[in-house]
Amino acid sequence: MADIILSLEGIVKAYPGVLALNEVSLEVERGEIHALLGENGAGKSTMIKMITGAEYPDRGTICFEGKSYGKLTPAQAQKLGIGVIYQEFSLIDAMSVADNIFISERKGHLINRKDLNLRAAELIRRFHMDLDPGETVRNLSPAKKQIVEILKALSREVKLLIMDEPTAPLSVKEVEVLFGIVKELKAQGITIIYISHRLQELFEISDRVSVFRDGTYVKTLRTRETNRKELISLMVGRELNDVYPVHKIQAGEVILELKNVYGNGDADISFKLHKGEILGLGGLVGAGRTELAELLSGSAKIHSGKILVQGKEVVISGPDKALRCGICLIPEDRRNQGCLQKKSIAFNLVLSALKRISGGIVISRKKERALLEDYSKKLMIKASSLEHSVSTLSGGNQQKVVIARALAAQSEIFIFDEPTRGIDVGAKHEIYQIMTELAGDGKSIIMISSEMPELLGMSDRILVLAEGRIRGELKKEEFGQEQVLELASV
Repeated sequence: MADIILSLEGIVKAYPGVLALNEVSLEVERGEIHALLGENGAGKSTMIKMITGAEYPDRGTICFEGKSYGKLTPAQAQKLGIGVIYQEFSLIDAMSVADNIFISERKGHLINRKDLNLRAAELIRRFHMDLDPGETVRNLSPAKKQIVEILKALSREVKLLIMDEPTAPLSVKEVEVLFGIVKELKAQGITIIYISHRLQELFEISDRVSVFRDGTYVKTLRTRETNRKELISLMVGRELNDVYPVHKIQAGEVILELKNVYGNGDADISFKLHKGEILGLGGLVGAGRTELAELLSGSAKIHSGKILVQGKEVVISGPDKALRCGICLIPEDRRNQGCLQKKSIAFNLVLSALKRISGGIVISRKKERALLEDYSKKLMIKASSLEHSVSTLSGGNQQKVVIARALAAQSEIFIFDEPTRGIDVGAKHEIYQIMTELAGDGKSIIMISSEMPELLGMSDRILVLAEGRIRGELKKEEFGQEQVLELASV
C-alpha cells in the first residue's frame, strides 16, 4: 500500500464569478516527484495556495501525514514541513547567499555572520550543491538563484517541496543542473510537487502526473505509462493533432536587412529577413539574441552598421521610431514590458493605434469600438469584458493583447522573444496558429526561443548566435537539435 504524505478530499474554492476548484481530490505519495499539469486557469495555482495556506478552501479537507485540516495557515504549513518555490524569485539581490537562505531568522541587526555562513555551507554540502555562502545574490546566474530559493525551503526541514515553473528562466544546461538537484532531493526522501508547462520536462523528471482542467481533477497517470498526445488531450479536452501548424513559406522580397551591425553587446550582425518568413534565433542564454531584439526595437542603440527596411536605410533611435518603421517587439517579459497591467484590455489594445482612431486630439469612439471588436475577435482574446484590467488575464491572453496591439499599429515585422514562455499547451497552440497566419498574410517574424522543439517546429530558417555573433545559419532541411547546439557552443 502506498505511503500517502498529502491528500486533498473534495476541495472547493470559488471566487466572484469563478469556480476555481470543484470537488478536487488528489493523493501524493511520500518520496515521489508528482507533476501537476493543466492549462492556465485549470486550478493548479489555487490548489497550491490551499496546500501552503495562502488561501483557505470553502469546503473540503487537507490531510498531511495522516492528520486532517479544514484549512492551513502559512505558519502551520511551514511548521508541517511544506515549502514552495514560485516562478518569480523572492531574493534580496544586495544580500549574500547565506543571508537569503536564513532570512526568516534575522532578528534586528545582530547577526552572527560566521555561524550563518557555516550553516549555509553545511546545507550546501548536504545536498551536493555548488554555491558560495558569501557570494552576493545579484552576481548569481538564474540557475544559482533558483538553488538559493531551494535552500531557503530546505533550511526549514521541508518534507514536501512545491516547485512552480522552476525552469522558466533557465537555459538548457541550467535545467540539467536543476534536475540533478531535484533527483538528489528525492533520494534524500523529500517529496516534490512539480508544476511545468514544458511536457518534455515532466517525462524526464516525474514519477506520476496529475491533470487538471477547468478547476476539476481529471486523472493521475504513471509518467512512464503515458505519452505527450494523451496528456494534451486530457488537458484541453480535445486532441491537438498538429502542435506546430504547417507553414509553407513562399519567401518574398527582403523586408529587413542588417549590415555589419554592432551594439548592445552584439558584433558584426548581418542577415536578411524575407516577407512572410519566420526566422528563428537560436543560442544559449547570454548569446545576444534578446540584445539583437532590443537593437531592432529601438530600446538599445546601434554603434555602427546599417539597418534597411524595404531597401531604405533607417535609424531606429527609439521604440516609437521602430514602430514607424513597421517593427514591433513582443517582449519575453510581457507582464512588465508588454502590457500596462493596471490598465484595461481596451486601453492596451488601442495604445499603438491612437493616430488611426483619432481626428487630431479627439478619439473617435466609433473607430475605437471597431478596432477593439476586430482585434479581440481575430485573436480570440478570452475576457468577459475588455474593460477589465490586463492583470486578470492568463499568460496566453496577455500575449494575445500584445500581439493585437502590434497589429493595430500596422506592423509588418514582428519580433517574438520567447513567445510561449509560461503559457499552457492549449494557448501555445493558439499563439502558433496566430504566428503562422501572420506569416501567411505576408508579415515577417523573428522568433527567439530557448525551447528547442519550438525553435525547430516553427522556424523556416534558423540563425544561431553565441557570444554576440551569428555563428551559423540552418535551412529547414538541416534542422536538428545537435546542429543548433553545436553552433551555439562555439
